[in-house]
Amino acid sequence: MTGAADLASGKGHSDENFPVAGIVKPQHRAPILAFYRFVRAADDVADHATAPAEEKLRLLEIMRASLVGESDENREGVALRAILAERSLSEQHALDLLEAFRRDCTKTRYRDWSDLMDYCRYSAAPVGRYVLDVHGEDRSSWPANDALCAALQVINHLQDCGKDYRDIDRVYIPADALAAAGIGVEALAEPSASPALRGVIRSLAIQTEGLLATSAPFARMIDDTRLALEVAVIQRLAESLTRLLKVRDPLSEKVHHSKPQMAGLALLAAGGLILRRR
Repeated sequence: MTGAADLASGKGHSDENFPVAGIVKPQHRAPILAFYRFVRAADDVADHATAPAEEKLRLLEIMRASLVGESDENREGVALRAILAERSLSEQHALDLLEAFRRDCTKTRYRDWSDLMDYCRYSAAPVGRYVLDVHGEDRSSWPANDALCAALQVINHLQDCGKDYRDIDRVYIPADALAAAGIGVEALAEPSASPALRGVIRSLAIQTEGLLATSAPFARMIDDTRLALEVAVIQRLAESLTRLLKVRDPLSEKVHHSKPQMAGLALLAAGGLILRRR
């Protein structure tokens, strides 16, 4: 019998595409990193290329049981449970994410944009909601948070669309978008995207811009200055990546920022937010 640690990818918070607890106040780092470690472990289980779905679901159930106090078998679940109790924080955000990971074990295709957004409600939105709760922010910002988190998720799906199909036979590009372009999922296995697939990716990037338009006021809704700055930076990075996805081929080209590019965008975003708050 395997444990979640046996399926670990070795990836840490510094390896993510977007900042994890980058500039938040020191007192908020522990609950955010405990949450991240739990989510990272569950994500590694769900995305493992060779483990059977039944085994993945068994391990995710152990993680759930450890989170809610029915077991002490999973160390990440036990650690998060302790810090949630210490800070009087809800376990629901972590439970929602586990629902997304359970889906990842058995669901490999998405019908349409609405189906994908329902997945993002569980796979992405709870992350931002949890961070907001850690900071004691008003939940009226949740719709903007959910839009930004969904946009980040779709960006990640588009960046990795070829790899996800080849490695784990998972396709997040909606089936109706592929069908409308006259292509199937097999187009994702090619070394470069066909004009039809490029058109699908561009159309999804445009829909993602709609999410980012909804999330644009998000940073200004946040009272905590450091968290507001981090959200402003993430918003700016997401907007830039979405523009790149409209013109680049993620099957054959890199659709990521270099460190200098990220630094420059971060400075622009932070400066803009500071001016607006003043």
